[in-house]
Amino acid sequence: MTSNILAIANQKGGVGKTTTTVNLGIGLAREGKKVLLVDCDPQGSLSISLGHHQPDELPITLTQIIKKLLMDESIDIKEGILHHEENVDLLPANIELSGLEVSLVNVMSREKLLKQYLDSVKQEYDYVLIDCMPSLGMLTINALAAADSVLIPVQAQYLPAKGLEQLLQTINKVRRQINPRLKIDGILLTMVDSRTNFAKEINALLRSTYGSKIRVFSSEIPRSVRAAEISAEGKSIFAHDPNGKVAHAYTSLTKEVLSIGKQRQRSQADQLR
Repeated sequence: MTSNILAIANQKGGVGKTTTTVNLGIGLAREGKKVLLVDCDPQGSLSISLGHHQPDELPITLTQIIKKLLMDESIDIKEGILHHEENVDLLPANIELSGLEVSLVNVMSREKLLKQYLDSVKQEYDYVLIDCMPSLGMLTINALAAADSVLIPVQAQYLPAKGLEQLLQTINKVRRQINPRLKIDGILLTMVDSRTNFAKEINALLRSTYGSKIRVFSSEIPRSVRAAEISAEGKSIFAHDPNGKVAHAYTSLTKEVLSIGKQRQRSQADQLR
């Protein structure tokens, strides 16, 4: 099985990273793909969004897995993985992860620990989606080092769009120094209020500034009260409001991501000829 590892990253908080990880992941599962979601944020937002409302009480999380790697202990590939009723698997996280990030400072090859783990489990999955924390610290670098590609959710507002430059510089640095095969799948506009001229201006600005170098997904995630409700329910927008505009937007994003995956496989096959 060829696995696609996709980091969902932006150092800005509140841009829809976790919502996108949940709904794109479950969207891919609805298309018959085997999907693992990895919570790489000490706040545990992804774990909470998938119904684990007390992540600090979970016995095994990403922290324990990384500690085992640090101690050179063997890991069972099913260890710590929780199954969600909408057919995705989850490796959860909680506040312990922030303490671990600090202790990684003096560790050799510290930016490749997550890659080491995912290399051992990825053959079980078609897609692995990593929900990154809102910073460019060691955990996000680990996610970028492990990933094949990055999806960047950006809120359709001026300041979050401006913060994109810093993230792109970090991605380029990771590409140069750690992971030369890292690609950017695209920029995803989230929380779009298409009724306002301001949102249209930001949309046009992003597409004109980056569109020639980076794909800006044609799917856009609309602002919606329904989307804000789902994390409390522990399920996806497809289960909560299947006929709503957000579910339609994530269905169309899923199709775009699948088509990128197919294009990439074709170009890899051509290179092998």
